[in-house]
Amino acid sequence: MDYNHIGQNIRILRKQNMLSQEQLAEMVGISVTHMSHIETGNTKLSLPVLVDLAKALRVSTDTLLFGRQEDTGREQIERMAELLQDCTTREWYVLLDILQAAKTSMQKYRIPEDLVSE
Repeated sequence: MDYNHIGQNIRILRKQNMLSQEQLAEMVGISVTHMSHIETGNTKLSLPVLVDLAKALRVSTDTLLFGRQEDTGREQIERMAELLQDCTTREWYVLLDILQAAKTSMQKYRIPEDLVSE
């Protein structure tokens, strides 16, 4: 098992979620030092910590272990659903308009997909 690679995956996902090491460590119930050691691959992480990290980062344990595999979009859809849970009808329409405008703009300017997902 490549703990350095796992740590890099966790670091990337933590930053994508705009979380500090302190915030993620608190969410998982571990020390900041332990979180730092996990991200640098200097320690092995237990199965319960791996599962808690995956939950906190809203990804599968496979994503933490192996990195981004074929993206089915399931994780992104679940994340969007969480964000939309408490929207009013008016907010839904506004967000749909924004999404349509963004999609049209990306198609118009042909922004490469890898730049959009970063």
